[in-house]
Amino acid sequence: MDQSVKEEAWPGVKSSDLVLSVPLLVLIMTSEVQSSDGRVSLSWRHRTRCGLLWLLLLLGISARSWAQQGTQPQSIKIEGDITLGGLFPVHSRGPVGVPCGDVKREKGIHRLEAMLYALDQINSDPDLLPNITLGARILDTCSRDTYALEQSLTFVQALIQKDTSDVRCSNGEPPIIPKPERVVGVIGASGSSVSIMVANVLRLFSIPQISYASTAPELSDNSRYEFFSRVVPPDSYQAQAMVDIVKAMGWNYVSTLASEGNYGESGVDAFLQISREAGGLCIAQSIKIPREPRPGEFDKIIKRLMETSNARGVIIFANEDDIWRVLEAAKKANLTGHFLFVGSDSWGAKSSPVQDQEEVAEGAVTILPKRASIDGFDQYFTSRSLENNRRNIWFAEFWEDDFKCKLTRPGIKYEPGRRKCTGDERISRDSQYEQEGKVQFVIDAVYAMAHALHSMHLDLCPGSMGVCEKMDPVEGRMLLQYIRSVNFNGSAGTGVMFNENGDAPGRYDIFQYQLSNVSNPGYQFIGQWTNHLRLNPEEMQWSGGDRNIPESVCSFPCESGERKKMVKGVPCCWHCELCDGYQFLLDEFTCDMCPFNMRPLKNRTGCRPTPIIKLEWSSPWAIIPVFLAILGILATTGVIVTFVRFNDTPIVRASGRELSYVLLTGIFLIYLITFLMIAEPSIAVCAFRRLLLGLGMCISYAAMLTKTNRIYRIFEQGKKSVTPPKFISPTSQLIITFILISVQLLGVFIWFGVMPPHTIIDYEEQKPPNPEFARGVLKCDMSDLSLILCLSYSIVLMITCTVYAIKSRGVPETFNEAKPIGFTMYTTCIIWLAFVPIFFGTAQSTEKMFIQTTTLTVSMSLSATVSLGMLYIPKVYVIIFHPEQNVQKRKRSFKAVAQAATVSTRLSQKSNDKQNGESKIEPDRSQ
Repeated sequence: MDQSVKEEAWPGVKSSDLVLSVPLLVLIMTSEVQSSDGRVSLSWRHRTRCGLLWLLLLLGISARSWAQQGTQPQSIKIEGDITLGGLFPVHSRGPVGVPCGDVKREKGIHRLEAMLYALDQINSDPDLLPNITLGARILDTCSRDTYALEQSLTFVQALIQKDTSDVRCSNGEPPIIPKPERVVGVIGASGSSVSIMVANVLRLFSIPQISYASTAPELSDNSRYEFFSRVVPPDSYQAQAMVDIVKAMGWNYVSTLASEGNYGESGVDAFLQISREAGGLCIAQSIKIPREPRPGEFDKIIKRLMETSNARGVIIFANEDDIWRVLEAAKKANLTGHFLFVGSDSWGAKSSPVQDQEEVAEGAVTILPKRASIDGFDQYFTSRSLENNRRNIWFAEFWEDDFKCKLTRPGIKYEPGRRKCTGDERISRDSQYEQEGKVQFVIDAVYAMAHALHSMHLDLCPGSMGVCEKMDPVEGRMLLQYIRSVNFNGSAGTGVMFNENGDAPGRYDIFQYQLSNVSNPGYQFIGQWTNHLRLNPEEMQWSGGDRNIPESVCSFPCESGERKKMVKGVPCCWHCELCDGYQFLLDEFTCDMCPFNMRPLKNRTGCRPTPIIKLEWSSPWAIIPVFLAILGILATTGVIVTFVRFNDTPIVRASGRELSYVLLTGIFLIYLITFLMIAEPSIAVCAFRRLLLGLGMCISYAAMLTKTNRIYRIFEQGKKSVTPPKFISPTSQLIITFILISVQLLGVFIWFGVMPPHTIIDYEEQKPPNPEFARGVLKCDMSDLSLILCLSYSIVLMITCTVYAIKSRGVPETFNEAKPIGFTMYTTCIIWLAFVPIFFGTAQSTEKMFIQTTTLTVSMSLSATVSLGMLYIPKVYVIIFHPEQNVQKRKRSFKAVAQAATVSTRLSQKSNDKQNGESKIEPDRSQ
């Protein structure tokens, strides 16, 4: 019966109408709609519903279009219990208005035959899917995404219940439409753009898809392409491998170069994203090569790269022609050996990008997905002929193109200028043959689907021969779970598996283009990347055969003791700043101060203890004070011995023996304090310093003050009456002296109670700008202020004594010691007035301790020497060398002393009157 179909609806629909309708489906699947209240994004549920409606429309158009043409879309049909779909770019993209162009021998026919070869191997394997035959429906994508989407609708026809109520045969009966085979999974596609289109449709019908060549990173989005898997690693893995290579070579400052388009731009984007996440890698420049470069464009690119000349590493995602022209421009700019290229798989191990540019390309590191040539496929494919390969409907086309001949076919005119095919030609013998690089992955994709079906059959149909009811039909989402769980050794012996996003593990071989010191110049294998990098640096060599890895860094490492001051916005660039003064390098970015008791090492990588010093006996600052002190002690001892030996002689008695011995004791202690000031500080030494520093002077000046006060009171009293003043006896004088001394002792003991003596190490005293000269000074806990306070009481006694000496200057010298004491006090004041500016003027000197100690001890020794020289040396001289003068003189009563004082006062007044020109004659009242 005539089963011709008459068209009652969609009159005049053509195949081109279907092609024009395909983008509308994709638009609905990925677009947003505009509502009256704003922009509203369609959910996947809404998109799916709309998509299904459009698919029904497209399938209706497609069915009628094919019915009009009287043919189904060209495809390879292989019968089997379970049918797999296949999408291959058998033909190139055709010109405008024509979907398909010329046949693609390698990327089309080789890959298609790889699927047929894999099906043959699986169907003949008794252990894989036993008693189950895999069939196939293989379609041509013509390297065009919209055409591939139209073709892929074949895979979903069996899943859609089509309404044929409006279709009738010529006799009015409903047509008999054969039910299309059900495709459980699809192998393909090749190009990423094609896979994206097809994946959007297959997802709606839960049909798993395994690609053998699509590497776009966006296909890893499991939320959008959940039924998509691939046996090739995504480009993001390649970018990760390239980041690892760059970091393994110690580079942190590189530029990127990309051909305009999806491959170059997405590759560089992935590299930039991964490098940002990894950290420690900065991009100097990211340059895009235009699709249509103008003359001089590549020269400008080289000039731009040289603007950041430290970034010698150049990461390049570009096509072969662009790579060649970049190398040419670098050579033209005389920059051979400057740039260090890291090329993606588009460079790989190809010779065309480096042809005639070998010297510029020397040292380039390139990456290529790990692949192997399948010997079994070579044997299979080279044995194919027109007679034994009739199942491949495009094989005749391939035959004509491969052997450059023409087959005689019905409806095809013979071209007189072209050789006629004989059919006896043989692949590889009569034509060039090299296995296409993705053959291995096509075979692995088919085997992955077969292993998933095998595991599914074992679980759902245990012990069943053939397909059981639970697998008729095969549930797509369940099959997807089995696909994601496969793990087997593929055709090249490497493991085939998928992660949660359906991506295969990244496996790359790493090559370096070498010219020098190798027997076979060209690409040399230097490592591999399988989720982590394994690089052999000893196998690498660079321009001129140098085996040291060149540097590609923004800033070179800082010297020892220098910190990094980062350049704002460029984390890999810095300026080096020296940690100066007492700073050390805490970390690479921070200088920190050493603890107060430490100074930095010479390389400033840490701190070391500051040396401790004290005033040594051998120091010139100590020798002079010690020498003076020794002389003073000897002289004082000599005076004391002389006085003791001649204790009862008139001179000794007349000088006031009791106070003389007290005064000499004070002088002796003044000399003795020099040794305590120079001795190594300890608690005992510090205690004696506090005690004796002011005590010796206090004793001396208390005794002299008592003497001058006694003389002054005697002669002042003698002017008024003949009655002697009180407290002029030796005992009274000693009591007064000890009372004065006790004030000093009381102050010292209060000081002991409030702040017990102890030693300190002063690290600030000798802390010059250069830490190499820094020293800690071991000393007693006596500040400059406490030292002055300790001496202040003695200074008060000294000043008071000087005042009394001035007041007693008119007393006859035959009666007292007032004048020697006066000269002693005048000289002492001069000494201490010189001491003050020297002592405090050196407070900022690095030699402060030495200068102040020497100044103090010398000043004290000089004041003691003045006292000793003025008061006792003349007496000792008389006692020893003129004993005849050491005799008792007539003893005077206090009345005689009073009269002498009166006469002395009158004489003094007359002297003053003469000086004023007012001389007067006074009667002599003494008669």
